[in-house]
Amino acid sequence: MNDAVRLDSLKPGDTCRLHDIKANDATAQRFMDLGLIPGVEIKVVRNAPLVDPVELLVKNNYVSIRHSEARRLEVIPLCRR
Repeated sequence: MNDAVRLDSLKPGDTCRLHDIKANDATAQRFMDLGLIPGVEIKVVRNAPLVDPVELLVKNNYVSIRHSEARRLEVIPLCRR
């Protein structure tokens, strides 16, 4: 059973593990350059007041991505607030 969800469905305070990247080669490479590689633990820090961007904590680094980009990341929730 696959418990994976899209990263954009998580709320601030939630943590997850990146399962898969559903993007084209250039976008997938950009995610990996930001440290978003399968298996990495991610914490959703906050959503901007007008939704974009989403701030993430990845390996002690803060990363901001758009909700449309977060929708391309398949994650396994670890802890939900």
